[in-house]
Amino acid sequence: MAFAELMKEKAIRLQKKLVLPEGTESRTLKAARIIVDEKYASVVVLVGKTAAVQAAAAAAGVSLDGITIADPAISDRLDAYTAEYFELRKSKGISEDEAKEAIVDPLKWGAMMVRLGDVDAMVAGAENSTGNVLRAAFTIIKTAPGVKSASSCFIMYLPGTDWGVNGNIIFSDCATIPNPTAEQLAEIAIAASESCKSFLEAEPCTAMLSFSTKGSASHEYVDKVVEATRLANEKRPDLNIDGELQLDAAIIPAIGDSKAPGSKVAGKANVLVFPDLQSGNIGYKLVQRLAGADAYGPFLQGFAKPVSDLSRGCSVEDIVTTSAVTMAQSK
Repeated sequence: MAFAELMKEKAIRLQKKLVLPEGTESRTLKAARIIVDEKYASVVVLVGKTAAVQAAAAAAGVSLDGITIADPAISDRLDAYTAEYFELRKSKGISEDEAKEAIVDPLKWGAMMVRLGDVDAMVAGAENSTGNVLRAAFTIIKTAPGVKSASSCFIMYLPGTDWGVNGNIIFSDCATIPNPTAEQLAEIAIAASESCKSFLEAEPCTAMLSFSTKGSASHEYVDKVVEATRLANEKRPDLNIDGELQLDAAIIPAIGDSKAPGSKVAGKANVLVFPDLQSGNIGYKLVQRLAGADAYGPFLQGFAKPVSDLSRGCSVEDIVTTSAVTMAQSK
């Protein structure tokens, strides 16, 4: 089954609560209607001034039946959200009045809903830049304990194949950190492994990719991957993470057995961790364009709670699918 359908089925099972902060954006409104009608979430919240959301919904021909509107300026959660935001930002010199003025911003409000557990996940970016979405996520939701750098992953689905998990493979990081340090690369590997568990419901076999396999080449770029592998295994010995591995050694059993005998990952990787953003971005686009793979993402990983950023060119179906994927990350 295609990844999108798997995530929608999982969302139906989990019945999580979702906030869509861009409550007057037409594609978001249409997506919210589908999410409610298809029962992908137990609660869908649109953020915005009530009259403005209602007017935008009417203009888009969308019924708001069963959809909740959160109007920050008149919400009974305003004082609690203000107090929490003030605590988060007071070290930066913010006053309580400034905190109250800031928290009514829809992105910040949505992120605070996630932080305080009023909803389980947030999806935004149809009309906001990635920078704005990430700032709200970093300052309010924060990264997971022990994680310094959030990253991203793509799920690459190759129809009619058995690569990875029934044709699905995690690629990371292809969108966030241009030149990760060894420590960041280790965090990416751990986060991508957890994404494999959440998204594909499979035990990860995570390959740390390089142009070298187990010392076949010597270079500082290889050294970084070797060190990242060591750090990842030191931090999470329960995960199957191995490297450094060339791509063919990571995914083709005969080559894995030849180049990395005894490896628990070589030849059967379902998570591919690229050494830098250039190789990751090029890699996923090569597989998408030349192999005809479906590319889903990028999905943010490493945050304390689920949040996703959309492309401003996204379709209604993109918002629906991303919402299902994001809720699938919820515990």
